[in-house]
Amino acid sequence: MRNGHPGFQDDELVRSSPNSRPPPPRCAGNPSVIEVRRPALESPAPTTDQAAKDRGRRPHRNFRLLLVGETTSKLGTSVTSVLLPLVAVTALHASPFVMGVLTAASWLPWLVLGLPAGAWVDRLPVRRVMLVCNAVSGAVFLSVPAAWWLDTLTIQHLLGAALLSGAASVFFSTAYSAYLPQLVATDQLMRRNAQLQAGDQAARVAGPGLGGLIAQALGSVPGLLLDAASFLVSSLCLLAVRPDAPRPDPAPRRPLGREIAEGVRFVLGDRLVRAVTAFGAAVNLAVAGLQAVQIVFLVRTVGVGSDTLGWLVSCGGLGGVLGGLAAGRLAERLGSARTLLVVQFATSPFGLLVALTAPGPRLAFFVLGTLVLFAGVVACNVVIVSFRQAYCPPEMRGRVTATTLFLNFGTIPVGALLGGSLASLFGARAAMCAVTAALVAAGGFLLAAPLRSRRDLPGAPAADG
Repeated sequence: MRNGHPGFQDDELVRSSPNSRPPPPRCAGNPSVIEVRRPALESPAPTTDQAAKDRGRRPHRNFRLLLVGETTSKLGTSVTSVLLPLVAVTALHASPFVMGVLTAASWLPWLVLGLPAGAWVDRLPVRRVMLVCNAVSGAVFLSVPAAWWLDTLTIQHLLGAALLSGAASVFFSTAYSAYLPQLVATDQLMRRNAQLQAGDQAARVAGPGLGGLIAQALGSVPGLLLDAASFLVSSLCLLAVRPDAPRPDPAPRRPLGREIAEGVRFVLGDRLVRAVTAFGAAVNLAVAGLQAVQIVFLVRTVGVGSDTLGWLVSCGGLGGVLGGLAAGRLAERLGSARTLLVVQFATSPFGLLVALTAPGPRLAFFVLGTLVLFAGVVACNVVIVSFRQAYCPPEMRGRVTATTLFLNFGTIPVGALLGGSLASLFGARAAMCAVTAALVAAGGFLLAAPLRSRRDLPGAPAADG
């Protein structure tokens, strides 16, 4: 399964002048024009203006394919986030400790493979990497129902499936972030990332409910076939993409350690990249703590029933959808740097309302707090991902993405352990106060960066002077 978490992840079309004469037909010696011989009565060939219009439409088609494929895949992953634990509990009677190990198994590959994955992705065609990852993940989730039907399913099989799908997620996420700038012009990255984030969050909202319905109708194990099918849809969409420009030439191969070190140096050595990466890591730390405690808080402290719990938890995902949709427009109006600061400090204090939640009308504190909080988290994520894609050198996108995700995702298990420990020592309400306060404090990394004097984040290293 692709790891899901609500926190933190230019090609110009050549257009002909309307007054220019069409170039003469050329043969295979010049691959830019194909020689076509046709009978005299054949319909006229498309004009250069028409060809330019077709090329102008193609990036939109390519992005729509990417959006449909990735949203479908994320929906399948969101469904699996419900079904896989159900398989472990209902079919294999797993203990709470084993459930914790199963959850950690999907994140462990980031700590082991996160940094080298970036160097490997920079050496390879990114679409091919994504297709291979989809094939591996699809096969993994086909193997679980197959083993169940053969009566050979074990908890070791589920742990292996979580590890393999987690490893595939490392490579897919790294390649995916490097692939989008090959399909979308730099000035469109913000808007397109916002649409992708909105689709991702919509899948998070719909997935758990759909997973519950599938488990009731088909059973938890057969329901995993939906996730396998979602990887197939994602692959078909990727195969249908027809980029106009060739992919960037890979950098010359050097020792793997040296290439990894270059990516780390870029992230840690650049003030802006370092600041937004530290901000993302701090946000993920706090969000992981919040998510580790919120179910216990709502059920045991607030006394919420199972019928109410689902829609309360989904409010965060709904906020993420709204944040993804709003991010691009805010960046256009305010500027990307100002949007990052305004959104963080305008939305994160709403998270403090969550700790005030109580039965009855005070449930509104949880609804409002998580809705606005996660809208801000996702909007900031859109701005940061778009900045990173446009700012880092194309030949280093894989390494820079892998380094930032390694640092960002590395705080998730730490945050979950801290949240659980605080709840055990001081109670769930006190833990919610602490983790939501940490979300506000994360903005300090943005204040430490040279952002306050900027309207926009730079789009290339040279722009930062």
